[in-house]
Amino acid sequence: MLLLLASCASTPPAPVPAPPRPPAAIEPGPTGPVLQRGDRARWVRANWADLPGWGGDALAEWWPAFVRGCARPASGWAALCQQAQRQSLGDDVATLAWVQSHLQPWRVEALDANAVGLATGYFEPLLVGSRQRTATQQVPLYGAPPADASGRRPSWTRQQIDSDPAIQAALAARTIAWVADPLDALLLHIQGSGRLQVQEAGGSERLVRLAFGGHNDQPYRSVGRWLIEQGELRPGEASWPAIKDWARRNPARANELLWQNPRYVYFKEEPLPDPTVGPRGAQAVPLTPGRSIAVDPQAVPYGTPVWLDTTEPLSSRPLQRLVMAQDTGSAIVGAVRADYFWGWGGEAEAQAGRMKQPLRMWVLLPQ
Repeated sequence: MLLLLASCASTPPAPVPAPPRPPAAIEPGPTGPVLQRGDRARWVRANWADLPGWGGDALAEWWPAFVRGCARPASGWAALCQQAQRQSLGDDVATLAWVQSHLQPWRVEALDANAVGLATGYFEPLLVGSRQRTATQQVPLYGAPPADASGRRPSWTRQQIDSDPAIQAALAARTIAWVADPLDALLLHIQGSGRLQVQEAGGSERLVRLAFGGHNDQPYRSVGRWLIEQGELRPGEASWPAIKDWARRNPARANELLWQNPRYVYFKEEPLPDPTVGPRGAQAVPLTPGRSIAVDPQAVPYGTPVWLDTTEPLSSRPLQRLVMAQDTGSAIVGAVRADYFWGWGGEAEAQAGRMKQPLRMWVLLPQ
């Protein structure tokens, strides 16, 4: 239950990098042809029958996420994406037929042939804030400070930003809003983006999105893991509610807890005309609840369809579905690694907070 502290948790959307280098030439492997993905992963050619649960997913729900991702197609996908954008597939059967006639599954493995990894989850939190500092709302949410001539921003730590009046004065003009709970602000930093119900200076309220706007180039460290190392929580207890409860019971150590994570995230405010649309991920397209994942882009390029074989949080029920690789995060590293986007709201927060499951995954490539 560390995923809120160690997932895409984490990660915030980043600028879309240049397309990754194409895979190396196909080589014979022990179970089929193999595509080498740099020093992070390899893909082994598979059959549709190898995908656990294949044929049981509601693929018509996946199709909009796929077409949305085609706005920024992965290398080698442009022609097929153009074709898909002209298609009008109305049901699961037609979508299944299209997928199987145009794509080929490849099992994702680490270079040592380990095909089992980790699935975690993340979500888009909702905070309540004010444009003006109030008696109860004392925690600022900042936009990014200006960069220097080389493009670098100040690398102030979280502790410095929270406690140095000179730094706070330098950031004052970048204040987007004020919120009440520093732990809620930290959660927003960990997730990388969120929604803000903000009260304007005139008293009116509106819902806006806080998108990732950069960070301070400090390393991310898990506050949950620190509490475990201190003997304050047992490994299975480091959920977000447990962490907040510990902070309430230990107010004198609240800052000590917060400052264990030196990474500080800056935001940029965006309008939210349609609350049913998700935040933009690292692929620079909106994320779709239940159909978008964060991946290590050195193992799986953005814009790639991925078949997941895992289970639901705290359950043995299978979670086997087709998703899109559309995001990344600082803790999302490795070949068989996925951070599952649950969406927003209370149920999404609860599911994301519990998800830490074994995972197998297959990428689907154009034939």
